[in-house]
Amino acid sequence: MLRNRILTTATLAAALVACSPITDPAAHRAEVDAWHVKRVTRLTSETGWLTLVGLYWFKPGENSFGRAPSNALVLDHETLPDTLGSFHLADGQVHFTARPGAEVTHDGQRVSALALAPDASDAGPTVLAVGTLQFYVIERAGRLGLRVRDTQHPLRTGFSGIERYPVDPRWVFDAEWVPYNPPKPIKIGTIIGTVEEMPAWGQFRFRRGLTTYALDAVLEVPGDTELFVMFQDATSGRGTYGAGRFMYIPIPKDPTKPGTVRVDFNRAYNPPCAFNQFATCPLPPPQNRLALQVTAGEKDYGRH
Repeated sequence: MLRNRILTTATLAAALVACSPITDPAAHRAEVDAWHVKRVTRLTSETGWLTLVGLYWFKPGENSFGRAPSNALVLDHETLPDTLGSFHLADGQVHFTARPGAEVTHDGQRVSALALAPDASDAGPTVLAVGTLQFYVIERAGRLGLRVRDTQHPLRTGFSGIERYPVDPRWVFDAEWVPYNPPKPIKIGTIIGTVEEMPAWGQFRFRRGLTTYALDAVLEVPGDTELFVMFQDATSGRGTYGAGRFMYIPIPKDPTKPGTVRVDFNRAYNPPCAFNQFATCPLPPPQNRLALQVTAGEKDYGRH
């Protein structure tokens, strides 16, 4: 009986390997490693998530900003004077006025007053700078706030890498693509308590062992060439980040028709909020919570 059990286990393991569409594991591992190098390069750049040091939500009217506790928006940072200036919010627009003598710049030019476009604008946010600090307006679910980053944040300068599971071709699937026609709006909660709506273009289904699992994939921005997947699994909070992980998959050639799509869980990565408490991450919807240990991709970054 023991011998039969061993043979059964070996047969199942062989079946899992056979199900993988990867024919050259070494080349696949090199591709995933190269992808991860680029991902870490973005994360540790001067505009990466490791630089965030503040997030504030504007109230209508004046919002003074500086180091002194008397300001509406307070950041105790050596670069800042007691009061750097003020952000005025009216009619959905934010206008910044620097305090006289404050050395605030935009695109390398000193400014005394400027209207600020948020990150949701077509051209991106208007970024102001003072010393090693950069700050700009963000828009989330109709709310406008101030995001501040420090290019010399210890999270960035002290970054020592992200632990990952070994690259495993058994976590690559040519999954079944089941389109939603038309795309289905789904509600996505965020870590800051807001709810946004995103269009799910379809669902992909993959088989692991004897069970079939499914995840919804959404389009973040019109014109994207990849679909965005937020998911939790049985490792969430037990080796990987508790709120879940993110992943991108290619858009099928014709996303309106059933077909297949390549899914590689080795490219599952930590959301920004795994590194920094000033991010505004979306959370996996209920249907994207897997009763499965996905032992692939990035592990939890740890405390920050």
